[in-house]
Amino acid sequence: MLEKKRKRGIVLGWLIVNTLWLVSCSVAPVENSFIRTPSMLAPQGPVATRIAGLSWFMIILGSLIYIGVMIYFFYAIRGNRDYDFEAELRQPNRGNGIVLTWGVGFTAVVLVVLFGLNLGTMRANHQIFNREEGLVIDVIGRQWWWEVQYSQQGFETANEIHIPVGQPVTLRLVTKDVIHSLWIPELSGKLDLLPNQVNDLVIVADKTGEYWGECAEFCGTQHAKMQLMVIVQTEREFNVWLEQQQTIPAPPQDELTFDGRQIFLGSACVYCHAIAGTNASGDLGPDLTHIAGRRTLGAGILENTTGNLAGWIVDAQAIKPGNHMPPMDLSGEELQALLAYFRTLE
Repeated sequence: MLEKKRKRGIVLGWLIVNTLWLVSCSVAPVENSFIRTPSMLAPQGPVATRIAGLSWFMIILGSLIYIGVMIYFFYAIRGNRDYDFEAELRQPNRGNGIVLTWGVGFTAVVLVVLFGLNLGTMRANHQIFNREEGLVIDVIGRQWWWEVQYSQQGFETANEIHIPVGQPVTLRLVTKDVIHSLWIPELSGKLDLLPNQVNDLVIVADKTGEYWGECAEFCGTQHAKMQLMVIVQTEREFNVWLEQQQTIPAPPQDELTFDGRQIFLGSACVYCHAIAGTNASGDLGPDLTHIAGRRTLGAGILENTTGNLAGWIVDAQAIKPGNHMPPMDLSGEELQALLAYFRTLE
């Protein structure tokens, strides 16, 4: 009797520990307070709403099945001193009916139902995907940042997508290196970025705000630090932003910013970065034409402040090891001039 109780205690303890471990699983806390952790269960668009509805159904159904299995499990291991083991040995196939009915039949029904609901969700979202009108934006995955091209409007940016509220926007996804996957949990599902292939992802936002996206396919050392911000604006605000991005920044107006521009143009930076209105036309790194107007640095890992920008310029490897930007050997005066110049690029 004591042996049976001890075994039941071990099993019960294992179940409790396993359940607590599953409940405790969550997204790791972000290092910067300005980053808001997105949730697919808090949708802000029609596509994400359908996906969230299917997710809730699966969570509830899975929980009910888990509870049912645990009830049956405890029923099966309950202590019964009168259990006839000899009869069980004489009829070894006595439980086959239960296994076939619940283990096979019920499982098959659940999978078929879920498959049908998944197809229905995909079909409903496909009606939005087929819309040809609206803004088209090229999003190119890089190790480890996002290149964002507004080709129809004639400019590009990095790690930020601005879109108008309530309008379908087509993101044309491709990669320049390894496979990436774009996931904006509150606005859409996931879609891979593949070499030499363009995949279209349509997003629609119901209200203005900032929505965080990320790479959902392991792509190397800094995969976890490859964030993307989607900024949803009113149509008027979006048009103002478009006009600003299409404007070439004014030339330096004072000696400090002039020196900063000369330092930039005289360094190796021009081989990796571009600034409209100058001879810098590199395409290995983000376009810096309007860097001062962006919210983040390093693909969403730092807030775009003067101090953070200085640290990134001097030694980006210390902040994001493995990225493709080498440390810059600048004196204090050169760094201050360069920062002053970058702050004019709004």
